[in-house]
Amino acid sequence: MDREQALRILKTLADGSDPGTGEALPAASAWQHPDVVRALFFAIRALETPEAATRRPAPAPRPEAGNAGKPWTKDEDEQLLAAFDGGQPAEAIAQAHGRTRFAIEARLARFGRVPMPAGLRGHAPADAAPLPPDRAAEPRARYAAHA
Repeated sequence: MDREQALRILKTLADGSDPGTGEALPAASAWQHPDVVRALFFAIRALETPEAATRRPAPAPRPEAGNAGKPWTKDEDEQLLAAFDGGQPAEAIAQAHGRTRFAIEARLARFGRVPMPAGLRGHAPADAAPLPPDRAAEPRARYAAHA
């Protein structure tokens, strides 16, 4: 089946007709449901403009992360923990350290301040501090309040 044939079939269905016989589809048919008709028109538009269907949106600009990938120093760790414990928002901490928010979350998790970010669960470093029992019950609520 080629694109043009697929378009003809979709348009016939969207118009409420059987593509094989040309007869009107029953009103109670699933093909006549408004959401199905909308989905058919969506598919038609996607096939009529294939470049729009395959084009990906531009990635969102990343915050300046000049220290991304660099090792953390003891001094930087102390500043991170002081800023977090002082209630600074995660974005401000990330900007101050030249790192991404994800890096800040991962580092805070390493010190047991927040749970390990979803992308790193199961990959915690051997020296990562476990969350204390009183913090384990409040998964990300404390951190979310600072964000």
